[in-house]
Amino acid sequence: MKKSVDIMWKSYLQTVPESEREEKTYTSWAFGSDADMAKELAELVRTGEKTATCSLHMWYEIEQEVLPFKGEINIITDWDGEAEAVTETIDVQILPFNEVSTEFAAKEGEGDKSYDYWRRVHVEFFTNELKELKKEFDENMLVVCEEFRVVYKK
Repeated sequence: MKKSVDIMWKSYLQTVPESEREEKTYTSWAFGSDADMAKELAELVRTGEKTATCSLHMWYEIEQEVLPFKGEINIITDWDGEAEAVTETIDVQILPFNEVSTEFAAKEGEGDKSYDYWRRVHVEFFTNELKELKKEFDENMLVVCEEFRVVYKK
């Protein structure tokens, strides 16, 4: 773990009532698949432009990871693991890719915030992710749609 993650976590905890501090836990991670994307998306989170994200449901099954949940705390980092912001998950929905709403797409905060932009970049991103598994993208694949709010930032 990077020192900046530990520092941000301790700083965030100072904003939480003392009685709640011990029960708080977090995970830290970066968005995207490369340094530039991680930096860009972390900045959108820090500025409040990005308040949602989605991922392929199958990755949680393959990696045997816990699905995001309401109240979950995350420290968003850049690609090198430097802390950028602390977020709290406020809603999670699992639905087919082709049922993601225009409102959710706009909350992702990317590009022109249109559904068309969101769809294009996510089809491309998921298609590339799936190549690793020798699978093809399908509009009916389940995605995990997570909404969050920034609770602390540098």
